[in-house]
Amino acid sequence: MANTKQKPTIILDDGTVAECQEPVVVSASRSTDIPAFYCDWFFHRLKIGYSAWKNPFNGVKMYISYAKTRFIVFWSKNPRPLLEHLDELKERGIGCYIQYSLNDYEEEKLERGVPPITERIDTFKKLVNELGFGSVVWRFDPLMLTDDITIDKLLKKIENIGDQLKGYTEKLVFSFADIHLYRKVKSNLEANGIPYHEWTEEQMQEFAARLVELNKRKKWNYTLATCGEPGRYPGIVPNHCIDDELIIRRAYNNKDLMAFLKAEVKNIPEPDLFGSFELPKDAILLPNHQYAVHGNNSDKGQRTYCGCMKSKDIGEYNTCVHLCEYCYANASKQIAQQNYKRHLENPFTETITGK
Repeated sequence: MANTKQKPTIILDDGTVAECQEPVVVSASRSTDIPAFYCDWFFHRLKIGYSAWKNPFNGVKMYISYAKTRFIVFWSKNPRPLLEHLDELKERGIGCYIQYSLNDYEEEKLERGVPPITERIDTFKKLVNELGFGSVVWRFDPLMLTDDITIDKLLKKIENIGDQLKGYTEKLVFSFADIHLYRKVKSNLEANGIPYHEWTEEQMQEFAARLVELNKRKKWNYTLATCGEPGRYPGIVPNHCIDDELIIRRAYNNKDLMAFLKAEVKNIPEPDLFGSFELPKDAILLPNHQYAVHGNNSDKGQRTYCGCMKSKDIGEYNTCVHLCEYCYANASKQIAQQNYKRHLENPFTETITGK
């Protein structure tokens, strides 16, 4: 029998009707920095009820409805503009957390478009104060090696930030810059005259071991995690950047979201005569003497070593104007600047670029 289920539709700005996707979990975004540069656009489109996205491989425009959206994972190097919009998410019953890439390449000028490190740390703390502990994940990503940046120097940079974020985050996520795997990264570094070095497996092992030791010595007690890395290192776990377990911890009272995640929230059983009780191995501890279990939500469309769950990314490449020297999301600084200029000329259209 033919599938007669109708695809969802939305009414576009021009009054026409179009088919759309209705994601429950939105990623905003791996492809660009929406909080830093397109925050007003995003929240305007959230109010309108949809936005448009162009497939980077074939250029086909797709429409994303926010009618069923219950959670957003933000990615940013400067999420300060979010502070003005967090109440809007609460009013709509939409939860969130932030993957915050808080690197320190000020001296080397690898991230020319980001605010000073002191301001970015202040932003981190302000967001935690608004959203709660565990809602902002610290990323030092990517870890770059150059003529001027050694493992020693990277660890000193991490120590400086780690000391200041103690009590404000529970996790540090990192990845090693795999320059040879990313054509845009290699091209941008060479075009910008950056004397980069590829990581060797021995260097990765050394860095990981020293980071674990630093975490213990400083009593940070951060969960240390790698993003998309094939290597496995003692004391460090593979990360799930779009993380169903963290989403459950942050929004376990949202029944629609729990149904989407195949999650069940249960009461912790009463102890037996010996004062003990048994929980499933994958139980997620929650407040109010509860726990949760969930089904498999992994996204098979991501990279081999990616642990993310299924979500819909709404960003577009070639639109981030942090202008980092190692950027993987822009073909060139010039193209990104041109697209951002087009956005500013028409800042609330369906797409980020106004096209």
